[in-house]
Amino acid sequence: DIKLTQPESKQVNPGQSVMLSCEVSGFSMSSWYMHWIRQPEGKGLEWIGYIDTGTGTVYSQSFQNRFFITKNSNILYLEGKNLQQQDTATYYCARESQCRKMSGNDTKTD
Repeated sequence: DIKLTQPESKQVNPGQSVMLSCEVSGFSMSSWYMHWIRQPEGKGLEWIGYIDTGTGTVYSQSFQNRFFITKNSNILYLEGKNLQQQDTATYYCARESQCRKMSGNDTKTD
């Protein structure tokens, strides 16, 4: 079974940093782009960024230089720095729907 498990909520004061984690099982992040998304209460979803099958990252301009995505073999991380009240939200990790690992000229899809 594919699972993405996130811990309980965290509370920080303005100006502080926080590291969020997302443990994955049932697949390898070396084959999938992994995303972080957030949803402030009463608002829509906001895409933060992704990490590719290696260590490359792409961020929404709104979150550039303040949020950083990293990973190890089975844990995805989101570090937020200099957090402010407007960063209060529910943060979600997500796996991209298309597998990006190449086999010859073929791209596998889920």
